[in-house]
Amino acid sequence: MASQYIDMETLRFLLYEVHQTQDLLGKGRYQDYDQQTIELFIDAVKEFCDKDLFPTIKEMDEQPCYYKNGRIHVHPRFESIVKTLGEMGFVGAGFSYEDGGMQLPITILNAAYFIMEAANNHVSGYAGLTTGAANLILSFGNQELKETYTPKMLEMKWGGTMCLTEPQAGSSLSDVVASAKPTSEGTYIMEGQKIFISSGDYQYVDNFVHLVLARIEGATTGTKGISLFVVPKYRPEGDQLVENHVATLGEFEKLGQRGYATAHIGFSEGGESVGYLLGEANQGLKYMFQMMNEARIATGRMAAGIACAAYYASLEYAKERPQGRKLTASGIKNIAEPQTLIINHPDVKRMLLLQKAVVEGSMSLISEASVYVDKAELGGASEKERYHLLLELLTPIVKTYPSEMGKTAVDMGLQVLGGYGFTMDFILQQYYRDIRITSIYEGTTGIQSLDLLGRKIPMQEGKALQLLVGEMQRSIEASLGHEQLAPYGEKLSEQMSTVQQVLTHLMPIALTGDHERYLADATIFMEMMGKVIVGWQWLKIACIAADKLKAQNQAQLTVFYESKIHTMKFYFKYEVAQVKGLAKILMNDQNLTLDQVPHDFF
Repeated sequence: MASQYIDMETLRFLLYEVHQTQDLLGKGRYQDYDQQTIELFIDAVKEFCDKDLFPTIKEMDEQPCYYKNGRIHVHPRFESIVKTLGEMGFVGAGFSYEDGGMQLPITILNAAYFIMEAANNHVSGYAGLTTGAANLILSFGNQELKETYTPKMLEMKWGGTMCLTEPQAGSSLSDVVASAKPTSEGTYIMEGQKIFISSGDYQYVDNFVHLVLARIEGATTGTKGISLFVVPKYRPEGDQLVENHVATLGEFEKLGQRGYATAHIGFSEGGESVGYLLGEANQGLKYMFQMMNEARIATGRMAAGIACAAYYASLEYAKERPQGRKLTASGIKNIAEPQTLIINHPDVKRMLLLQKAVVEGSMSLISEASVYVDKAELGGASEKERYHLLLELLTPIVKTYPSEMGKTAVDMGLQVLGGYGFTMDFILQQYYRDIRITSIYEGTTGIQSLDLLGRKIPMQEGKALQLLVGEMQRSIEASLGHEQLAPYGEKLSEQMSTVQQVLTHLMPIALTGDHERYLADATIFMEMMGKVIVGWQWLKIACIAADKLKAQNQAQLTVFYESKIHTMKFYFKYEVAQVKGLAKILMNDQNLTLDQVPHDFF
């Protein structure tokens, strides 16, 4: 088992030096916080992870969730973990004081969750989904629903879920058939089944509050006829919990994240399941997207956390494993020399640097999006609109880049270990399995890519993209003040022009109404945008590092800052350089994946 899963110095560097999170503190909603109190919170989270989460990640894979007698059973260590999460106030940490929360900045909360996910990615979803469900009730529920459900959820005595997917519908929410029949009491009788319900059942909470998408009888077809309901596993009646006939029908046995329960839920099994309409009828998908957008950022954060842990595990191995010998000046190996550590081999360094570049670039991207959330909270109307648009554009990238490139990074880590990476003796194989789900969670990569190119890029005639270009331009201008960074700022500017060339090529296709052709290579567009956006993050990181080196009062951190600049250069050489090739694919007019390709070709 590796001894390290995160570098707290890098996390603090991103929080306070790159993204200036301390500037959010002491203002408005966050007026009660300063950097010292934030550090106490982060230290408490790290201590909890060191003590309870990181030591159990391998156990949770080896002793996975299982279904027995109508219930899902999770690892016994969860009992104390769930209790601690409740005591720490994790579920409501971002909520307002009047709702029982702590009013923590989202940037800090996401940093805390990142530490948890690097330590043990099987745990955070139990709290995160309860947070999302409680937030929906607080946002759209009536006073009775708020008072009945959220206090117990904030204590993690009751769990929360979101129930979207159905066996016949998958990601196509317009095909949802779960139904809600009105009663004379103003409630609804729920019928149907939902699958892939994360943290949908386990033995260490007293109740589950399911947020369920369903159609009221007679509602229109498609997504416009979908409403959102609160459907508890047990109905609270006075001080009692009464059976509500919400059955756990099974547990999905998974490739990875085997300690994270994934339930198959049935409503009105052996009796009637009573549901309560949340907000207005036929607005369910609109409401649910609040939780979905939060969950998409959380999924990217989880992927980055897994990739982070994998990086430090493979780095530790590379520093300890002797194998082979360095080439001499004559190009041959001296067999009389002792073996060298594998970290001294250029190809191993390349793989480790790719891991580092992906992990820290992803961490910075997540922090960027989180700061936008907090600035929107603190700002006036115009700032709220500005940061809302930026966040809308970045969210699918924040979800997708860490998920897709995180898989590549973990794959590199496994490769560093060679044959040992493929064995159960080392944890890289588990991280490889665990991270695979993140590009599927909360809308697959294909769905995120369609959202980015089909909705977010054209949104308000491209206003969000214009705002993002302005943000990136500031980093480019900052790079011009450093001789060694200026060429990289110019390269980023070139790649931004390449993106514009691609859009100039694609937009006329969309204007003809041929949307299928316009979106056919949306995933390639996502890959290109991800590389450019993370290139921007690395330029931003390098500019701050160069500023610190120039100050000459940070001598003890010289290697730390130089490593950031070196990793930026690596990222531009190996990753940003791929943008033009992806652009050529996007501007190639051969339609090789559309309907005219016969099925017989496959």
